[in-house]
Amino acid sequence: MARLIEVTDAEDPAVDDFRDLTTADRRPDRPGGRGLVIGEGRLVVERLLASPYPIRGLLGERKRINTLEPLLRDLDVPAYIVEPDTLAGIVGFHLNRGVLAVADRAPEPDPAELIRRSSKLAVLEGVVDHENLGAMFRNAAGLGLDGVLLGRGCSDPLYRRSVRVSMGHVLRVPFARLTDWPGDLERLGANGFRVAALAPRPDAVPVGRAGLSEGKVAVLMGSEGPGLSEEALRSSDLTVGIPMSREVDSLNVAASAAIVFHAMRSDS
Repeated sequence: MARLIEVTDAEDPAVDDFRDLTTADRRPDRPGGRGLVIGEGRLVVERLLASPYPIRGLLGERKRINTLEPLLRDLDVPAYIVEPDTLAGIVGFHLNRGVLAVADRAPEPDPAELIRRSSKLAVLEGVVDHENLGAMFRNAAGLGLDGVLLGRGCSDPLYRRSVRVSMGHVLRVPFARLTDWPGDLERLGANGFRVAALAPRPDAVPVGRAGLSEGKVAVLMGSEGPGLSEEALRSSDLTVGIPMSREVDSLNVAASAAIVFHAMRSDS
Protein backbone atom coordinates (compact mmCIF):
# COMPACT_ATOMS: atom_id res chain seq x y z
CA MET A 1 0.00 0.00 0.00
CA ALA A 2 1.20 3.52 -0.75
CA ARG A 3 2.51 5.29 2.33
CA LEU A 4 0.17 8.14 3.37
CA ILE A 5 2.24 11.06 4.67
CA GLU A 6 0.79 14.37 5.84
CA VAL A 7 2.69 17.49 4.73
CA THR A 8 1.88 20.85 6.30
CA ASP A 9 4.90 22.88 5.16
CA ALA A 10 5.00 23.83 1.47
CA GLU A 11 8.79 24.05 1.71
CA ASP A 12 9.18 20.42 2.83
CA PRO A 13 11.90 18.92 0.56
CA ALA A 14 10.00 15.61 0.48
CA VAL A 15 7.67 17.10 -2.14
CA ASP A 16 10.35 18.66 -4.36
CA ASP A 17 9.27 16.50 -7.32
CA PHE A 18 6.05 18.54 -7.42
CA ARG A 19 7.53 21.99 -6.78
CA ASP A 20 7.06 25.12 -8.94
CA LEU A 21 5.54 23.30 -11.89
CA THR A 22 5.03 26.49 -13.85
CA THR A 23 8.80 26.98 -14.12
CA ALA A 24 10.60 23.74 -13.24
CA ASP A 25 8.60 21.24 -15.27
CA ARG A 26 10.29 21.83 -18.59
CA ARG A 27 11.19 19.66 -21.50
CA PRO A 28 14.34 17.65 -20.75
CA ASP A 29 16.24 19.42 -23.53
CA ARG A 30 15.76 22.81 -21.85
CA PRO A 31 17.96 24.11 -19.03
CA GLY A 32 16.51 23.15 -15.65
CA GLY A 33 14.29 20.38 -16.95
CA ARG A 34 13.95 17.28 -14.77
CA GLY A 35 12.33 15.03 -17.36
CA LEU A 36 9.63 13.76 -15.01
CA VAL A 37 6.16 12.70 -16.17
CA ILE A 38 3.45 14.55 -14.26
CA GLY A 39 -0.23 13.71 -14.22
CA GLU A 40 -2.88 16.13 -12.94
CA GLY A 41 -6.41 15.22 -11.89
CA ARG A 42 -7.98 11.89 -10.98
CA LEU A 43 -8.48 10.49 -14.47
CA VAL A 44 -4.99 11.36 -15.67
CA VAL A 45 -3.43 10.09 -12.43
CA GLU A 46 -5.33 6.82 -12.80
CA ARG A 47 -3.91 6.40 -16.31
CA LEU A 48 -0.42 7.23 -15.11
CA LEU A 49 -0.74 4.63 -12.34
CA ALA A 50 -1.82 2.05 -14.94
CA SER A 51 0.97 2.96 -17.36
CA PRO A 52 4.51 1.52 -17.67
CA TYR A 53 5.99 4.73 -16.27
CA PRO A 54 7.58 4.07 -12.84
CA ILE A 55 5.65 6.02 -10.20
CA ARG A 56 7.69 8.13 -7.78
CA GLY A 57 4.84 9.46 -5.63
CA LEU A 58 1.52 11.26 -5.36
CA LEU A 59 0.46 14.58 -3.90
CA GLY A 60 -3.06 15.74 -3.18
CA GLU A 61 -5.93 16.54 -0.90
CA ARG A 62 -7.01 13.65 1.32
CA LYS A 63 -10.39 13.15 -0.37
CA ARG A 64 -8.70 12.97 -3.78
CA ILE A 65 -6.09 10.47 -2.61
CA ASN A 66 -8.82 8.37 -0.99
CA THR A 67 -10.63 7.96 -4.33
CA LEU A 68 -7.47 6.29 -5.69
CA GLU A 69 -7.14 3.82 -2.81
CA PRO A 70 -7.89 0.67 -4.90
CA LEU A 71 -5.05 1.58 -7.27
CA LEU A 72 -2.60 2.31 -4.45
CA ARG A 73 -2.80 -1.07 -2.72
CA ASP A 74 0.09 -2.58 -4.66
CA LEU A 75 2.28 0.52 -4.80
CA ASP A 76 5.18 1.12 -2.43
CA VAL A 77 5.44 4.89 -2.96
CA PRO A 78 4.68 7.96 -0.84
CA ALA A 79 1.29 9.64 -1.16
CA TYR A 80 1.58 13.10 0.37
CA ILE A 81 -1.61 14.50 1.92
CA VAL A 82 -1.93 18.29 1.88
CA GLU A 83 -4.49 21.03 2.38
CA PRO A 84 -5.46 23.07 -0.74
CA ASP A 85 -3.39 26.12 0.26
CA THR A 86 -0.32 23.98 0.91
CA LEU A 87 -0.83 22.26 -2.42
CA ALA A 88 -0.92 25.64 -4.17
CA GLY A 89 2.22 26.71 -2.35
CA ILE A 90 4.05 23.61 -3.55
CA VAL A 91 3.05 23.50 -7.21
CA GLY A 92 2.92 27.28 -7.72
CA PHE A 93 -0.76 27.65 -8.65
CA HIS A 94 -4.19 26.63 -7.41
CA LEU A 95 -4.81 23.13 -8.73
CA ASN A 96 -8.56 22.65 -9.05
CA ARG A 97 -8.11 18.94 -9.79
CA GLY A 98 -6.65 18.38 -6.33
CA VAL A 99 -4.21 15.52 -7.00
CA LEU A 100 -1.02 14.84 -8.92
CA ALA A 101 1.28 11.90 -9.54
CA VAL A 102 4.85 11.98 -10.76
CA ALA A 103 6.78 9.24 -12.54
CA ASP A 104 10.09 8.58 -14.21
CA ARG A 105 10.18 8.06 -17.94
CA ALA A 106 9.97 4.60 -19.42
CA PRO A 107 12.12 3.48 -22.37
CA GLU A 108 10.62 4.49 -25.72
CA PRO A 109 10.04 1.83 -28.38
CA ASP A 110 12.59 1.48 -31.13
CA PRO A 111 11.13 3.12 -34.27
CA ALA A 112 11.85 0.06 -36.40
CA GLU A 113 10.06 -2.20 -33.92
CA LEU A 114 7.04 0.13 -33.64
CA ILE A 115 6.75 0.23 -37.43
CA ARG A 116 7.11 -3.54 -37.71
CA ARG A 117 4.26 -4.32 -35.33
CA SER A 118 1.85 -1.62 -36.55
CA SER A 119 -0.58 -1.14 -39.41
CA LYS A 120 -1.93 2.39 -38.75
CA LEU A 121 0.46 5.15 -37.74
CA ALA A 122 0.57 8.91 -37.45
CA VAL A 123 3.85 10.60 -38.39
CA LEU A 124 4.29 14.17 -37.19
CA GLU A 125 6.65 16.89 -38.38
CA GLY A 126 7.16 20.20 -36.58
CA VAL A 127 4.15 19.92 -34.24
CA VAL A 128 5.36 22.19 -31.44
CA ASP A 129 2.13 23.26 -29.73
CA HIS A 130 1.76 21.12 -26.61
CA GLU A 131 -2.03 21.35 -26.59
CA ASN A 132 -2.30 20.25 -30.20
CA LEU A 133 0.12 17.42 -29.54
CA GLY A 134 -1.84 16.23 -26.51
CA ALA A 135 -5.12 16.41 -28.42
CA MET A 136 -3.63 14.41 -31.30
CA PHE A 137 -2.55 11.65 -28.92
CA ARG A 138 -6.04 11.56 -27.43
CA ASN A 139 -7.44 11.26 -30.96
CA ALA A 140 -4.96 8.49 -31.77
CA ALA A 141 -5.99 6.54 -28.66
CA GLY A 142 -9.70 6.98 -29.21
CA LEU A 143 -9.63 6.13 -32.91
CA GLY A 144 -7.39 3.10 -32.68
CA LEU A 145 -4.02 4.05 -34.11
CA ASP A 146 -1.14 1.74 -33.28
CA GLY A 147 1.35 4.49 -32.56
CA VAL A 148 2.87 7.87 -33.35
CA LEU A 149 6.24 8.61 -34.93
CA LEU A 150 7.74 11.99 -34.06
CA GLY A 151 9.77 13.53 -36.85
CA ARG A 152 11.84 16.68 -37.00
CA GLY A 153 10.89 19.61 -34.77
CA CYS A 154 8.17 18.02 -32.64
CA SER A 155 7.69 18.95 -29.01
CA ASP A 156 7.89 16.49 -26.15
CA PRO A 157 4.58 14.60 -25.83
CA LEU A 158 5.30 13.97 -22.13
CA TYR A 159 5.43 17.67 -21.30
CA ARG A 160 2.95 18.39 -18.52
CA ARG A 161 0.47 20.31 -20.66
CA SER A 162 0.44 17.63 -23.36
CA VAL A 163 -0.24 14.91 -20.80
CA ARG A 164 -3.10 16.96 -19.34
CA VAL A 165 -4.73 17.81 -22.68
CA SER A 166 -4.47 14.20 -23.82
CA MET A 167 -6.35 13.18 -20.65
CA GLY A 168 -3.46 10.82 -19.99
CA HIS A 169 -3.87 8.93 -23.26
CA VAL A 170 -0.37 9.95 -24.36
CA LEU A 171 0.73 7.45 -21.71
CA ARG A 172 -1.09 4.66 -23.56
CA VAL A 173 -0.16 5.30 -27.19
CA PRO A 174 3.32 4.06 -28.16
CA PHE A 175 5.54 6.71 -29.71
CA ALA A 176 9.07 6.79 -31.07
CA ARG A 177 11.33 9.52 -32.39
CA LEU A 178 12.73 9.51 -35.90
CA THR A 179 16.27 10.86 -35.88
CA ASP A 180 16.98 10.73 -39.63
CA TRP A 181 14.41 13.01 -41.29
CA PRO A 182 13.03 12.37 -43.78
CA GLY A 183 15.26 9.34 -44.42
CA ASP A 184 13.52 7.29 -41.74
CA LEU A 185 10.30 7.52 -43.78
CA GLU A 186 11.81 4.97 -46.15
CA ARG A 187 11.37 2.38 -43.38
CA LEU A 188 7.62 2.75 -43.75
CA GLY A 189 7.63 1.83 -47.42
CA ALA A 190 10.03 -1.03 -46.77
CA ASN A 191 7.52 -2.41 -44.27
CA GLY A 192 4.59 -2.24 -46.67
CA PHE A 193 3.12 1.11 -45.60
CA ARG A 194 1.43 3.54 -47.92
CA VAL A 195 2.45 7.03 -46.80
CA ALA A 196 -0.26 9.68 -47.11
CA ALA A 197 0.67 13.34 -46.56
CA LEU A 198 -2.09 15.61 -45.26
CA ALA A 199 -1.87 18.96 -47.04
CA PRO A 200 -4.38 21.50 -48.41
CA ARG A 201 -3.28 21.24 -52.05
CA PRO A 202 -5.46 21.47 -55.16
CA ASP A 203 -4.36 18.01 -56.32
CA ALA A 204 -4.95 16.34 -52.94
CA VAL A 205 -7.20 13.28 -52.89
CA PRO A 206 -10.26 13.91 -50.68
CA VAL A 207 -9.78 12.02 -47.44
CA GLY A 208 -12.99 10.05 -47.91
CA ARG A 209 -11.77 8.66 -51.25
CA ALA A 210 -8.14 7.94 -50.32
CA GLY A 211 -8.71 4.40 -49.04
CA LEU A 212 -6.95 5.10 -45.76
CA SER A 213 -8.69 2.18 -44.04
CA GLU A 214 -7.13 -0.33 -46.46
CA GLY A 215 -3.86 -2.05 -45.61
CA LYS A 216 -0.94 -0.46 -43.83
CA VAL A 217 -1.17 3.33 -43.80
CA ALA A 218 0.95 6.06 -42.22
CA VAL A 219 -0.41 9.61 -42.34
CA LEU A 220 2.07 12.51 -42.35
CA MET A 221 0.93 15.71 -40.62
CA GLY A 222 2.77 18.96 -40.11
CA SER A 223 2.49 22.03 -37.96
CA GLU A 224 -0.09 24.76 -38.40
CA GLY A 225 1.17 27.53 -40.62
CA PRO A 226 4.08 26.02 -42.55
CA GLY A 227 2.60 22.52 -42.68
CA LEU A 228 4.73 19.69 -44.04
CA SER A 229 8.12 20.36 -45.54
CA GLU A 230 8.71 19.73 -49.24
CA GLU A 231 11.06 16.92 -48.21
CA ALA A 232 8.30 15.14 -46.36
CA LEU A 233 5.82 15.69 -49.17
CA ARG A 234 8.25 14.18 -51.69
CA SER A 235 8.64 11.14 -49.45
CA SER A 236 4.91 10.38 -49.47
CA ASP A 237 2.98 8.15 -51.84
CA LEU A 238 -0.03 10.46 -52.12
CA THR A 239 -1.36 13.76 -50.81
CA VAL A 240 -4.67 13.76 -48.95
CA GLY A 241 -6.87 16.75 -48.22
CA ILE A 242 -10.00 17.55 -46.24
CA PRO A 243 -12.57 19.29 -48.48
CA MET A 244 -13.42 22.67 -46.98
CA SER A 245 -16.28 25.17 -47.31
CA ARG A 246 -16.82 28.94 -47.04
CA GLU A 247 -13.28 29.94 -47.99
CA VAL A 248 -11.71 28.21 -44.97
CA ASP A 249 -8.46 26.70 -46.20
CA SER A 250 -7.75 24.28 -43.35
CA LEU A 251 -8.59 23.12 -39.84
CA ASN A 252 -6.62 23.09 -36.63
CA VAL A 253 -4.12 20.22 -36.90
CA ALA A 254 -5.69 18.32 -33.99
CA ALA A 255 -9.16 18.59 -35.56
CA SER A 256 -7.74 17.48 -38.90
CA ALA A 257 -6.07 14.53 -37.21
CA ALA A 258 -9.38 13.38 -35.76
CA ILE A 259 -10.99 13.35 -39.21
CA VAL A 260 -8.10 11.49 -40.81
CA PHE A 261 -7.71 8.99 -37.97
CA HIS A 262 -11.41 8.16 -38.24
CA ALA A 263 -11.00 7.60 -41.98
CA MET A 264 -8.20 5.12 -41.21
CA ARG A 265 -10.55 2.83 -39.25
CA SER A 266 -11.75 -0.30 -40.99
CA ASP A 267 -15.27 0.34 -39.64
CA SER A 268 -15.42 4.00 -40.74
